[in-house]
Amino acid sequence: MQRGRGAGAMAGGGAGLPKRLGTLLSGLLECGAFCGLIFGWASLVFVLKDLQYFKEWCQPTDMPGPNDTKLLDCNHQDEQFSLVFTIGSFMNNFMTFPMGFIFDRFGTTVARLIAISLYTSGTLLVAFSTPGLAVLLFPAMSMLSVGGILLILTNMQVGNLFGKYRSIIITLYNGAFDSSSAIFLIIKVLYEHGLPLRTMFLFMAACSAWHVLRTLFLMPRTRIPYPLPPAYNYGLQCPGRSRSYRTYEEKRAPGEAGPEETPLEPSAPRGAAAPPAVPFLACACSALFAWHVAWLSVLQLRHYLFIGTLNPLLDYLARGDAALVSTYTNAFAFTQLCGVLCAPWNGLILDRHKRGKAPRPEGALGALADLQASVLSLVVTVVLGLLFSIAAAVPVLPVQFGTFVLQVLSRSFLYGGNAAFIAIAFPPQHFGKLYGLAMALSALVALLQYPCVALVQGPLHGDPFYVNLGLIAVVLVAFVSPVVVAQECWRRAKELGAAGTPLAVPPGTETPDDVTH
Repeated sequence: MQRGRGAGAMAGGGAGLPKRLGTLLSGLLECGAFCGLIFGWASLVFVLKDLQYFKEWCQPTDMPGPNDTKLLDCNHQDEQFSLVFTIGSFMNNFMTFPMGFIFDRFGTTVARLIAISLYTSGTLLVAFSTPGLAVLLFPAMSMLSVGGILLILTNMQVGNLFGKYRSIIITLYNGAFDSSSAIFLIIKVLYEHGLPLRTMFLFMAACSAWHVLRTLFLMPRTRIPYPLPPAYNYGLQCPGRSRSYRTYEEKRAPGEAGPEETPLEPSAPRGAAAPPAVPFLACACSALFAWHVAWLSVLQLRHYLFIGTLNPLLDYLARGDAALVSTYTNAFAFTQLCGVLCAPWNGLILDRHKRGKAPRPEGALGALADLQASVLSLVVTVVLGLLFSIAAAVPVLPVQFGTFVLQVLSRSFLYGGNAAFIAIAFPPQHFGKLYGLAMALSALVALLQYPCVALVQGPLHGDPFYVNLGLIAVVLVAFVSPVVVAQECWRRAKELGAAGTPLAVPPGTETPDDVTH
């Protein structure tokens, strides 16, 4: 039983609750302060514009301005900032695929060291950029994006340390990822109080030392298996405490896998034949995965276009009032902090069948129950995305406060639900590759944001109304995914029934605390 395993882990010298909580909380801080920085782009753009980045793209107009000057047309400057975000957000997703292979092949330590190197390089490039070297923003934002997504990819396995709370922790980490976009708001506020941009980014670069220490002491060398084997431990061990870990290693039968080498697939019940391994290509080419990518892609495109064009949108609705634009930019960034509070709601939906005193199924029945629970999560996410799209299409400035709230709710459900669904619906040994492939494919769709921006800034003269209406129609495509998942649940239930497997656990049946996927 899982409960016995947990007790054995504690008695046998495995990672205790304080260490696991330390890993959880430090990972939450890491995701919430460093991983999703680029999604606070609107706040950083405000600072960069004040520092005259890409100012040479502004052209004088015939319209008279204050003090007998001519007003500047800065649409091309906005396009440059939008292009930086488009490339950075594309790299954020597209590079997740090769990084997922690196994570699955070489493990946590290698993946995290690559992520830390990219993150440090990105912050240093921003720190030493100038208005004359504004082109450095392109590689800098790409490096920050790729480093951040790789950090959160290595952190999501922490949910495996907490059994039945696994989905809640995955969604919590993705919510913290969303909230990290508020870091650029903090930079904006500190800049307005006189702190140089270079000093702040040099401090962020110095924080890489903390990431390295966490990699060594609070993360595994390879991966955290699920379910946890007896006496499982991870990270560098103090010399005085390594004996308990060696004891476990010495007690292993020859040829048996150790804790960090334990396969991520759940073991078959004793006496039963192990299920055949599902190949990666079969998962990647399935209708379940294809429609999930479509679900992710259309909702993500809506979010990326909103974030990437928020500054010019607010400028258009505020009629060029810089103080009003600053106020709404701050309001948007403050709402992003709520992502870490909103994301676990999706986890509660995904794990709702695991609560209570009723016995929980395991094996194929447990996997089916998890997949059935994901249908409601997918539907709620699409509904939130639709409401957000409708609110964003309303060309009234005060309405945007409501749009900000719906945006953070929708985005928290989107990314947490994406990671949790892939962990539920597909074999765990393919998680990194499938998660990366989904993000990479959605990145190709996200490239459509730049022609949309060019359309708004050009023929539509800065009015995004008709583009927003088109995006509402596109978001409706996402409703297909939960329908496909529901059909897959029905098919699996029919197969289990035909095989003679009872679809309900008899009352009084003793089951593990943690459901095996």
